[in-house]
Formats: sequence, C-alpha cells, structure tokens
Amino acid sequence: MSEFKSTQYFKQIADGINGFSDADKKNLQKKTNAVFEFHVKNKGGEELVQTIDLKKDVAIYEGKAKGKADCIISLADETFADLADGKVNGQKAFMSGKLKVKGNVMLATKLDSVLKAQRETGAAM
Repeated sequence: MSEFKSTQYFKQIADGINGFSDADKKNLQKKTNAVFEFHVKNKGGEELVQTIDLKKDVAIYEGKAKGKADCIISLADETFADLADGKVNGQKAFMSGKLKVKGNVMLATKLDSVLKAQRETGAAM
C-alpha cells in the first residue's frame, strides 16, 4: 500500500488521546459522543479506513467502526492533511465538495476541535 500523509496525523491524534487523563477522556467523550469513520483516498486510488471512537472506547484504530459509525467521512489524503494542519476547516472542505459526510452531518462540525487538539499535541512532541 502506498504512503498516506494522513497516517501520521491519525497517530498524533491517537498519541494525544492516549496521553489524556481519564477525566480528560471522559470530558472529550461527553462533548463529542460520536464514532467517526474516515475513508481517506490517496492519489493512487487506495483507501485508508480509520475510526475515531469518542463514544464508547475513546480510541482510534485502523479499519471500520466496531458497530455503527455516527458519521462517515470520505475525503482525499491531501484534504485530511490540510484539515489536520489547520489550513482549511471542515465546513469549507464540505461546502467545496472536498469532504463528503454520511450520517449525522452536525457531528462532523465537532471534528475541528478534535483536530485542533491534535495540532496542539503534535506541536508539543
């Protein structure tokens, strides 16, 4: 499988969440309460599927959601990298057609705060 820029960002998000105290994890879970499933495609047409579970387990893992995802997000690898870097926000990516959402679209708006936390954690590394 070809490289995905997104892999490093998912790892940073996982490292950040794993470094949270139990109280911080509960707080994030309470604020977000959603399971996000990402389908990220690279330029070669390959797909990376990652799940961010902020509902049951507060975990990030490769593959489809265990159970039903509340929000399924499809986008290009470059778009995810831009979102994670803060170069574009989710709403603009959605409105321009670079990001597609199935399920609860309103939950996708909570994603910017999760990615912002990743940027702050990544900067601290």
